[in-house]
Amino acid sequence: MNLLYLVIAIVSEVIGTSALKLSDGFTRLGPSLVVVAGYASAFFFLSLTLRTIPVGVAYAIWSGVGVVLITLVAWLWMDQKLDLAGVIGIGLIVAGVVVLNLFSKTSVH
Repeated sequence: MNLLYLVIAIVSEVIGTSALKLSDGFTRLGPSLVVVAGYASAFFFLSLTLRTIPVGVAYAIWSGVGVVLITLVAWLWMDQKLDLAGVIGIGLIVAGVVVLNLFSKTSVH
């Protein structure tokens, strides 16, 4: 269940961050409300995750997967361009999350 909470936290953060761009500096009400709801949900579910997953591990997964997902959202729907260095960097983030989950004794298996 705690991994489900972490997934919900990550998806909520990605939704909030995506809406942050659309809020145009919090001048548009609809996207601004999505930002607030997204981040509130993200932190709530992250706090539930921290009941059993160590904070460093949970935050590493949350931030790493969040960076990858928001970059994909920006690339697919916001016309953000990725160069080779960006792709390599994202690949390293993914590799770090995988290593943490597969080989770390502090990670939840």
